[in-house]
Amino acid sequence: MPVDPDTRFPGESDEYRRERDRLREAEIELRRAIERVAAQRRALPAGGAVPDDYRFEEAVDGGGEVRFSELFAPGKDTLVIYSFMFPRSSGDTRPGPASGETARLPLAETPCPSCTSILDSLDGAAPHLAHRLNLAVVAKSDPERIRTSARERGWRHLRLLSSRNNAYNRDYQAETPDGEQIPILNVFVRDDQGIRHSWATELMFAPRDEGEDPRHVDSIWPIWNVLDMTPQGRGPSRTRRSASRTRAPCRRLRASRCRSSASARDSGSARSRSRPGCAAAA
Repeated sequence: MPVDPDTRFPGESDEYRRERDRLREAEIELRRAIERVAAQRRALPAGGAVPDDYRFEEAVDGGGEVRFSELFAPGKDTLVIYSFMFPRSSGDTRPGPASGETARLPLAETPCPSCTSILDSLDGAAPHLAHRLNLAVVAKSDPERIRTSARERGWRHLRLLSSRNNAYNRDYQAETPDGEQIPILNVFVRDDQGIRHSWATELMFAPRDEGEDPRHVDSIWPIWNVLDMTPQGRGPSRTRRSASRTRAPCRRLRASRCRSSASARDSGSARSRSRPGCAAAA
């Protein structure tokens, strides 16, 4: 498509065009930054080897067990796993499902509404992604509950797994030591040396300004991307609520890491010494 630096729309004022052109320059810089970050992400060295061939329970397609290594289809060496908060964070008081069997669960045992929104969209994208990579959604919940919730949401394409009987969530930062679930996306790659971790949405754990969302999975979440294009945006009250909800489990995770770091110094354990300290995790 040809570049037109003099783009205009019907009825706009000179003031509007002047400010819109300024915004367009900022958008151009944002596009460049996105490309730079994506290239930097692709250039990361190999991550750590996956420590276990975790056994998951299939939540759909007749159930049964599947090993982590079996999530890689022939010819596709990338695996993306989204950690679904089911149950939701203990401090999340947003309404649960309005109807269906999932609505009968205690609120604290229902799925996270934000994760549900993400997966509503990801279900539609899953068949397209399947041409390039392997995709799975993992929740530390009873497979029957996951299956029921998926049926009630109309999900047809997502590979849904239960991690209730393995350590995947704990190993890959999808759970605090207190058992709180954390929404995180992890990427793994397979090569001749085995299966290694590649990348995770660590922005979840990064410092942020007061009232600011973590935005760690926003790139796969259409709702906020669309709202960000409107004059009303995301809404100030939603931002504050979201920041409060997402900070709570992260604060608990950082506190636990601090305790682990102190324990490591006291015990001299080689395993504990390898854990990040408070400053690194903050």
